[in-house]
Amino acid sequence: MVLNTLLAFIPIELSFHIDVGKPKNMILFWLLIIVWMLFYPNTPYLLTDLFHLSLLNPYGVNGLLRLDDTMWLKFSLLLISTIFSTLLGMWGLDRIAAAISARFKMSDMPVFKDLVIIILTILSSIGIFIGRFLRIHTIYLFLTPEMFIRPLLNMWSHSAIVFIVLLTVVQLVFYYTLKLISSQKGLGQ
Repeated sequence: MVLNTLLAFIPIELSFHIDVGKPKNMILFWLLIIVWMLFYPNTPYLLTDLFHLSLLNPYGVNGLLRLDDTMWLKFSLLLISTIFSTLLGMWGLDRIAAAISARFKMSDMPVFKDLVIIILTILSSIGIFIGRFLRIHTIYLFLTPEMFIRPLLNMWSHSAIVFIVLLTVVQLVFYYTLKLISSQKGLGQ
């Protein structure tokens, strides 16, 4: 979990350095976008770590939730790490999509930014599948590219596509919920 959270932090940190018109150097901009995209799936990947909650054996013999301090501490740490990283990752996704839209001079067309969001989210879901089921970490792409490419070509199946579609929907629900909340600033004040 610590490694996954650290890997999730890399694209979040990169998001602070990529913005509309930043960096000015076009090559550096696209290089940072590529590095961001290679690491970004690690952020929503944490959502799949929630399955580890079952390892806490939350139910007692009576079928009710147990009141165990250690279990609830682990639950809290896992949930905080996952939700915090996912929300910050979605914030970064929004910044990256806006920056890409601006580079293509399409900032005045919201549908273009939405298309970028959808494409990046689909790519992210593919990355999550690769990490979760093929157990290939981003770093392998740099260390042993031949170990990375062959499994990628053989991974496509009905189950893989269903997983990718479902995780894309989950990410888009997170993203557009965050957008809805942020667009309602001042509501209820």
